[in-house]
Amino acid sequence: MKKLIIFDLDGTLLNTIADLANSTNYALGRLGINAHPLESYNTFVGNGIRKLFERALPVTFRSPEMVEKVRSLFIPYYDVHNADLTTVYPGILELLATLQEKGVKIAVASNKYQKASVKLMEHFFPEIQFCSVLGQREGIPVKPDPSIVLELLKTAGATAEETLYVGDSGVDIQTARNAQVESVGVTWGFRSLEELQTNGARHIIHKPEELIALI
Repeated sequence: MKKLIIFDLDGTLLNTIADLANSTNYALGRLGINAHPLESYNTFVGNGIRKLFERALPVTFRSPEMVEKVRSLFIPYYDVHNADLTTVYPGILELLATLQEKGVKIAVASNKYQKASVKLMEHFFPEIQFCSVLGQREGIPVKPDPSIVLELLKTAGATAEETLYVGDSGVDIQTARNAQVESVGVTWGFRSLEELQTNGARHIIHKPEELIALI
């Protein structure tokens, strides 16, 4: 039986795309740059907010200075509005409760910055006891670097063989592979089934309850 399940956040536990899009478009608008349609953000997100801003900026504006300007406008706005339109995916709360009842440890490994990751988990899952929630932090490489997963293994006292890593994108599958952890791709998130298959997901599930059979 698996001892630890590590979840990605955006596109796996929560549908955060509308709030991410609105907050980025707000920052772009303050800088006189045209907004993007919501669907564009499905491919903008996944590698941390600096990469999100870089992708959202027109090519001629993609300098470190402009990325920082977008960040300085995005963070205060998103901190206030990050739960306006965000929703829990159907079946996720029931899945987490079942895992908790079975004594399986639950953790989060996200490329969303740390403050927002913790706030969203506390807001949407107040009854769930996560052994650790780790987001993007200064000095720690973002996924698909395995550092965040290896830190969670140590915190939980679990081995790679006792762990599943669950996510919706190629970045997540690469992260699991880099950490030598068994990967589970989910199809209800931001990215396609083909992306999960191309990146070599060990398992692919279409509904949260299907995870129970894998533990």
